[in-house]
Amino acid sequence: MIASLRGRVAANVAGQTVLDVGGVGYRLATTASAARMAADANGGEVTLLTHLHVREDTLALFGFASEAERTLFELLLGVSGVGPKAALAIVSGYAPDQIRRAVQTGDYALFTSIPGIGRRTAERVVIDLKDKVGGLQIAAAAEVVGGGADGHTDARAALVGLGMSVAEAEAALRPLDESLPVEERVRLALAGAVPAGAGG
Repeated sequence: MIASLRGRVAANVAGQTVLDVGGVGYRLATTASAARMAADANGGEVTLLTHLHVREDTLALFGFASEAERTLFELLLGVSGVGPKAALAIVSGYAPDQIRRAVQTGDYALFTSIPGIGRRTAERVVIDLKDKVGGLQIAAAAEVVGGGADGHTDARAALVGLGMSVAEAEAALRPLDESLPVEERVRLALAGAVPAGAGG
């Protein structure tokens, strides 16, 4: 099993990264954050964690920026009807903590906001992963927060109602303190979004 690769970035386009490792080019389907790492390397060396997916007729390598991404990807592969392409789209769509929160709170909207993920797949992911994600160490903080997860969903719903997409609302809320009241989070998220959205 290939657990990781360190090499020079030979190519990095459209979710495909080629790493030159000792003269051998390995092509990896990469998450958005892994592709950013490869881009930041500017043709230099980068280390990506990997998952080798084996099917009867194909060997495919997937590249990840963190252990949390790879763990989620592998959990998603265990969900009925979710193949490597859909799993990669989910892990690329949002950060691992956002995905875990969505699973724990039954937040189907986050998954259906990812291109190619429909309501049925979103339901399967939530149902199949609820217990597994809850048992992971990284999810412990979200379990302690409890009600804060609902506050997050309420704040996001308010932002979506004001014209943001689910992805934009998630990005605006992510850096904010979850102990703040929902109204304050919405106000701060809107204040932060105004400069970023100017000129559109």
